[in-house]
Amino acid sequence: MALTNALITGASAGIGYEISKLLAAQGHDLVLVARREDRLQQLADYLRREYGIAVRVLALDLSQPQQIDTLYQTLERENIPVDILVNNAGVGSYAAFTKTGMDSIQQQLDLNIQALTLLCRRFAEDMARRGLGKILNIASLSGFMPGPYLAVYHASKAYVVALSEALQAELKGTGVSVTVSCPGPVATEFHGVAGTTGSLFLKLLPMQSAAQVAGHAVSAMDKRRTVAVPGLFNQLLMLLARLTPRPLLLWCLKQLLRPRS
Repeated sequence: MALTNALITGASAGIGYEISKLLAAQGHDLVLVARREDRLQQLADYLRREYGIAVRVLALDLSQPQQIDTLYQTLERENIPVDILVNNAGVGSYAAFTKTGMDSIQQQLDLNIQALTLLCRRFAEDMARRGLGKILNIASLSGFMPGPYLAVYHASKAYVVALSEALQAELKGTGVSVTVSCPGPVATEFHGVAGTTGSLFLKLLPMQSAAQVAGHAVSAMDKRRTVAVPGLFNQLLMLLARLTPRPLLLWCLKQLLRPRS
């Protein structure tokens, strides 16, 4: 049985945008979800023309649990089974924890953790019942290390890594695979929105394009790999983070991530 329908969250820009193009090129029909309907419609029109696929656009704010229900119920009503789920939507905030607004913290928890978890729960059950499916969660290299001044964001990505590995173990043998992609810095609008452009960490690390990260993530998903870190430098950083004594790691990260004017 072939996989036919792919649901991509955060599809209007960056990694989600590039993943949408790659899956369209593979011949999958798409469901594109993000808040900005105008961008989604532009992408959908391009993909229909270029690849001749069906594209459903849903402008939703997935940080609201009722909108996740709306998404699921809409696809169920329209008889669109989700064979590939790409959880890409996410948000971050760069500031001292005690200076971070309550609304910003709540938004990160709602989108990075709650929405991703509820979508996995909704669609993994359906996939397992059909005996076929793939889940691709977009996390970050941040998920392997604590992040002073990005505390909630790093913690949320650590959650995504841990959840993905656990789900892969649970779903083994069902025909459903779970892949978590953990890129380092990516050249997208995320850093401008989160306010991280002034950090020394971001200036020192090589930055990959969204297209590079998307290609690596989709390839890893197709191979049903569990954890995928794009780029040799990022793989070395992940290993270094795991091997470095925690106090030293935290001191280094605090210096690198400290906000600079």
